[in-house]
Amino acid sequence: MNTQRLHPRRTAALGLAAAGAALALLTSACGSLTTDGAETESQEHTLDEGFHVGLLLPELQTARYEAFDRPYFEEALGDLCPECEFSYANADQDVDEQQTQAQAMLTDGVDVLVLGAVDSEAAAGTVNEAQSQGVPVVAYDRLAQGGADMYVSFDNVRVGQVQAEALIGALEQEGTAGDGSIVMINGSPSDPNAGDFKAGAHEIFEDQVEIGQEFDTPDWSPDEANSQMEGAITSLGLDEIVGVYSANDGMAAGIVSALRSAGVSVEDLPPVTGQDAELHGIQRIISGEQYMTVYKAIRPEAELAAAMAVSLATGEELEAGEHAVTETEDADGEMVPSVLLEPVSVTEENIGDTVVSDGFYSIEEICTSDYEDTDFCKEAL
Repeated sequence: MNTQRLHPRRTAALGLAAAGAALALLTSACGSLTTDGAETESQEHTLDEGFHVGLLLPELQTARYEAFDRPYFEEALGDLCPECEFSYANADQDVDEQQTQAQAMLTDGVDVLVLGAVDSEAAAGTVNEAQSQGVPVVAYDRLAQGGADMYVSFDNVRVGQVQAEALIGALEQEGTAGDGSIVMINGSPSDPNAGDFKAGAHEIFEDQVEIGQEFDTPDWSPDEANSQMEGAITSLGLDEIVGVYSANDGMAAGIVSALRSAGVSVEDLPPVTGQDAELHGIQRIISGEQYMTVYKAIRPEAELAAAMAVSLATGEELEAGEHAVTETEDADGEMVPSVLLEPVSVTEENIGDTVVSDGFYSIEEICTSDYEDTDFCKEAL
């Protein structure tokens, strides 16, 4: 577990403008959340004195958590509360390890816990233990059971809809809609977001495509997705598969590998979806191996989480700026004050207008030597 004191700084990655945007989450006159309904009886702290915030993230399979979520959250918290102490741990998809990490943070005296749960149901124990000690909990990206005090994520049903809409559009563009079936490779059953992605995709696929085979993938494992795709190829036959719904980019890598190992050329690959706008996913898109990914702007999610932590610690009203404030019902029937952000479909056509223009990746990061001969890089460089 990493712990450090945060001090005022202005890094190139965040800059003065982003710092002001993070502060605006607490001062904007738009939508707001309050802590009035929270059951946690936590001690109120001040920004001048600072307080201790713990961030627990779920896994390392997906590149986003270490590369973006953690540093964005830490930067935003440092700008909102320079005197705050920050602790961090990643459970690497281990439920027991996350529970141990949470207990260590509580023992160490964290005042707010920001929790990206490995397993939503198992996280209820952590939420209850924290709240029994007067420590409020922000559910981050995944909605933990147990009645978290606040929740920030993306509209996860909409993520699945965006993926499915893009896949159907690709099939129509290629003229293969109705010629065969698709394979659905969903995310981890222990991640409640995966169920939402799956439900959203099914809403769009219903009566529009035939689903030849469908899998849930433990731990979002690319290796498991590879094996599942190999099984689908054996069962259905390559000629029958016209598209693949992959719930994220990591699994898409395993899926593409299975198709290529089965002898499918890049030019003949069926459209494959993804999510998280991972760098390798973007590179597969420009090389023709993957059709799309879902871009979820992680910086505003992390900044909102930091602002929620500050709000819960200080007892001050949280202003959500331009973002709509709603409530989300968790699996226990608890209504959690929430901000849900909008996902964006990314194909080769809008890479420059999304992940590049937002500073998520530079052209140089995307167009390495292996990809400089792609049409995208020839035009961009």
